[in-house]
Amino acid sequence: MRQFDAVIIGAGAAGLHCAAIAGQLGARVLLIDHAERVAEKIRISGGGRCNFTNRDTTPAQFLSANPAFCRSALARYTPADFIALLQRHRIAFHEKHKGQLFCDESSEDIIAMLLRECDAGAVTRWQPCAVHSVIHGAAGFEIATDREPVRSARVVVATGGLSIPKIGATDFGHRLARQFGHAIVETRPALVPLTFDAAAWQPFVALAGLSLQAVVSTGQGLGKGRDKSGGEFTEDLLFTHRGLSGPAVLQISTYWRPGTPLVLDLAPQRDLQDALTAAKASSRRKLSNELAEWLPRRLADTWLLTHPDITDRTMPEVRDRDLYTLAASLKQWQLMPNGTEGYRKAEVTAGGVDTRELSSTTMESKRVPGLHFIGEVVDVTGWLGGYNFQWAWASAAACARAIAPHTEAVGA
Repeated sequence: MRQFDAVIIGAGAAGLHCAAIAGQLGARVLLIDHAERVAEKIRISGGGRCNFTNRDTTPAQFLSANPAFCRSALARYTPADFIALLQRHRIAFHEKHKGQLFCDESSEDIIAMLLRECDAGAVTRWQPCAVHSVIHGAAGFEIATDREPVRSARVVVATGGLSIPKIGATDFGHRLARQFGHAIVETRPALVPLTFDAAAWQPFVALAGLSLQAVVSTGQGLGKGRDKSGGEFTEDLLFTHRGLSGPAVLQISTYWRPGTPLVLDLAPQRDLQDALTAAKASSRRKLSNELAEWLPRRLADTWLLTHPDITDRTMPEVRDRDLYTLAASLKQWQLMPNGTEGYRKAEVTAGGVDTRELSSTTMESKRVPGLHFIGEVVDVTGWLGGYNFQWAWASAAACARAIAPHTEAVGA
C-alpha cells in the first residue's frame, strides 16, 4: 500500500493551495478529487475573472459560531501574501469595488497558477477519483479510493460545502467529520437570492431586472451609524421574478433567518419626505413624475400602484400625511422572505464543521490527531467580495505548514 505524508481530499481553492505549500515544504502529498476538472468554483467565480481576495480582509467580515477562530489563520496569511504569489506568476489583476480584486483576463489564470505550484511541490494528483472510506488506526489513516488504497499520516478535508451541486458539491466532508465524532453547525445556503410568496410578490414581478442602490438590514431598523457586522449593507439591489438578488441581498442572506423580516431603504442618502414636501410647494406635476426624480421610473410607477389613493394625483392634490406615508414606505420597506433560491444558486454554504473542535493555528482536529479541515467545509463564512477565497488561502496555508516536515518559507 502506497504511503504519503498527507492525503488532501478536494481539489478546490483550499485543497490546491494546501497541497502546493505542503509539497514545496517537503511533504509527500496526494491530492484527490471526484470531479473531472479541478476548482470549478474558481473557474465560474467573478463572472469568469475570479474575485480571488479582498485587500481589506479582517476577521470582522466573517461569520461563525466561534468568531475568534479565523483570526490566527487570516493574520498569518494575508491578501498581500496571495497577491505576491500572483505577481510572481505575472498574473495581471485589478481592484473593482471596495477592495475586491479580480484577474484582468480569466479565472483560468488562478487555476493554472495553483496547478503549477502543485507541480513545483511534486504533488501527486488523482482525478476523477472517489474516496470510498477513511479509517484511522494506530499507524495513521487508510484511505480506500477508486484507484488503489493508500496510507497517510494525515488527512486534510477540503471538500467544500453544499453550494452549487451541478459543479460537484456534496456533503462528503460533513459526513466524514461526523464519522469521526465532530459536531456540524447547521448548514444553510448563504450569499444567495431571497424569494417571496408568489401572490405577495406579484405587484413587483414587472420590476424584474431593475437594479438600484439600497440599504438592507435584517429587520432591526435602519439606525444611523449601525455596524455592518450587525447585518446592514449598502449595495446594489436587483429585482427578480421570484424576489430579490444583487450584492445587497446576497450579503444580507448570510444573516437572514426564516421568520425574520428585511428592512430596505430604497432611497439611501435622500430625505424623501423633505424632497416631496418641497416639491409640493413648487410643482403642479403628477406625483409619479416627481417621485421619478429620485427613483428609477419603473420603480416609481410600480410603487404608486401599491398606493391607489394617490396614484394619479398631482402634487397639490396629495395630502402631507400621504406624502409622509409614501416616503416612509420607501425608506423603511419591511418585507418577509419565504425562503432562498437554495444551494443551486448559493455562492457559499454557511455552517459546517464546528471550529471549537479544531485548532485555529493548524486546522487539526482536537478529536482525531492528523485529521484537518480547511476552507468552506468548516463553519467560517465570509462576506461577498473575495473574503471566502481569502479564507481558503489562509486556512490552507495554516494547515500546510503544520503537516509539512519543513517550515521555512516557500514561494507559495
